[in-house]
Amino acid sequence: MTIKAGDKMPSGTFTIPGPDGPQKLTTDQLFAGKKVVLFSVPGAFTPTCDARHLPGFVQHAADFKAKGIDTVACLAVNDVFVMKAWAKASAVEEKVLMLADGNAEYSKALGLELDATGFGMGIRGKRFAIVVDNGVATHVLVEGPGEFKVSSAEHVLGQL
Repeated sequence: MTIKAGDKMPSGTFTIPGPDGPQKLTTDQLFAGKKVVLFSVPGAFTPTCDARHLPGFVQHAADFKAKGIDTVACLAVNDVFVMKAWAKASAVEEKVLMLADGNAEYSKALGLELDATGFGMGIRGKRFAIVVDNGVATHVLVEGPGEFKVSSAEHVLGQL
């Protein structure tokens, strides 16, 4: 079942780049008592994700903080080392938390996985953005195939 506004976010664990190597981060650690924008990209370094999706959230990080968002997090079905390299290449710094969902487990738990096997990319996550308030989804914005509109940083800011 696909997550919708009003639903509790499913439990799960992500891998994040840490100063001493990969670290685990639970959904409780990410969402409990916080307002979070979680956005998902089909893959690090892929054209739209790299040129427009992640850069928009990096550029508008301060705007999200000003609207009361505690954390902006990027989810991708990539390993933690790819996420770390993408963060470095994109000058993410501390503006966006990079979440590796290497086996698409969390994307599947959300009901937002994407079968990209026809493109040689395996199972990925759809392009989406979810606004989460204390573990509950308040906005679920899922893109149609090949689109990049409702999950953009600018559109999400307009929903807050």
